[in-house]
Amino acid sequence: MSGRDLFCPPRRVRRGAALTLVFASVLVAGAATGSLPEVDARDRKSPSEPTISAASAGRHEDVAKAAEKAMAAGTSPMEAAERAVSRSGDRWGAVYSPGEYEEFEEALDGEYTGVGLWARRERDGRIEVARVQPGSPADAAGIHRGDRLRSVDGKKVDGRPVTDVVSLLRGDATDAAAGTAVRLGLERGTRAWHETLRRARLSTDDVTVRTLGDGITVLRVAAFTKGSGDQVRAAVRQAPAGAGIVLDLRGNSGGLVGEAVTAAAAFLDGGLVATYDVDGEQRALHAEAGGDTTRPLVALVDGGTMSAAELLTGALQDRGRAVVVGSRTFGKGSVQMPSRLPDGSVAELTVGHYRTPSGRGVDGRGITPDLDAEQHVLERAETVLSGLGR
Repeated sequence: MSGRDLFCPPRRVRRGAALTLVFASVLVAGAATGSLPEVDARDRKSPSEPTISAASAGRHEDVAKAAEKAMAAGTSPMEAAERAVSRSGDRWGAVYSPGEYEEFEEALDGEYTGVGLWARRERDGRIEVARVQPGSPADAAGIHRGDRLRSVDGKKVDGRPVTDVVSLLRGDATDAAAGTAVRLGLERGTRAWHETLRRARLSTDDVTVRTLGDGITVLRVAAFTKGSGDQVRAAVRQAPAGAGIVLDLRGNSGGLVGEAVTAAAAFLDGGLVATYDVDGEQRALHAEAGGDTTRPLVALVDGGTMSAAELLTGALQDRGRAVVVGSRTFGKGSVQMPSRLPDGSVAELTVGHYRTPSGRGVDGRGITPDLDAEQHVLERAETVLSGLGR
């Protein structure tokens, strides 16, 4: 399991008074899939879209009333709302503090406050640095991939879940601002030392591109944050003419659904990407025309591929545009609607589900790849591309 210091609890954001349609995923998925979700998946609809039905309004009202009663009684409104959501039996329902929402909105915008470390837990429980973001405080301090992380602010991290380590790196609501200090205990070979870093505002690099020796472009999308869809389209246009593309969506827990639709448009000449319902009302998501429809394409997925990433995968698979290689995806295809509670926290309840162009439901099922592969997945993708006439 691995994770970037951007993430502690999942953070979901809504600004303004209008309710917003979201496709949400959960951080706990990392424990089940072996990869820590990078961002939650959501779609912000325009004000012209319908907002919420009477049925959904009633469910949200029940949660709001529980919070109001708690506030009047001098107890925690957020805890009361959490109990109400739990009683509803909503698998994806949740309540988040205002601070969590604010921080998550920044993440969706492609920015975060942290030190630029990715961490992973080894089988023996040790925590190692999986990656260091170039130009980050961790990079400037000379921390390297493979260094052992022994403590954060004096708290030992061996044996802790990666989610806990990430939370320590990020800091809590009072000490997570840019410029705040975090002291790390590190080890490299026989050398053990401490390093005090200052958290900074950093940009995510959720879309990365590399070209293999045979001309194949590997386009990895770690999360659908703001602008990532256009980055995918640009990368496809700049790829070597006629060469195949590997779209790596492994460990991608989703992101802004609009960005996933934009990414789909890089490979499709318009048409349906997905349908979804909100309390029975059917709606659709379409790609813009003009994408590259002839270049050989393989999409890589695994159990950490979730929500908006599954939406994209399903569209490419159903429309015969890509061969999907890897393992079954997570299966998060439900639609949540958030509402602001009296104390400023936000409750989200499930109101619907989305489907692939052929009508397949994703929630609880996931997407089955065309070719199962647990190991040497990229090599399998190259083999498939060779058969597609790259």
